[in-house]
Amino acid sequence: MSNTYKTLAIAASVATAVAGLATTASAADEEKCYGISLAGENDCAAGPGTTCAGTSTVDYQGNAWTLVPAGTCEDTMIEAMGDDPARSGSLEALDRDLPA
Repeated sequence: MSNTYKTLAIAASVATAVAGLATTASAADEEKCYGISLAGENDCAAGPGTTCAGTSTVDYQGNAWTLVPAGTCEDTMIEAMGDDPARSGSLEALDRDLPA
């Protein structure tokens, strides 16, 4: 194997390792937030009544989640429901607004 091929192989290995680290760091900066996604806009996979991304059938379905920046879920307020006080997202699945 020539030095050029060895250099290319090492460069490819390093690039793959760096890309893997960047993905891991990015995922660590996000958290699942339940009860905030609109119908059909949840991330994969929600609870009963859904099979994967985009399959929630009810706005703010309690067992459907969306990735949000870490530390922001419980501060995400849902005022569109007309509730007083407004609801917020949850780090755990909720029993509210489940499909019939």
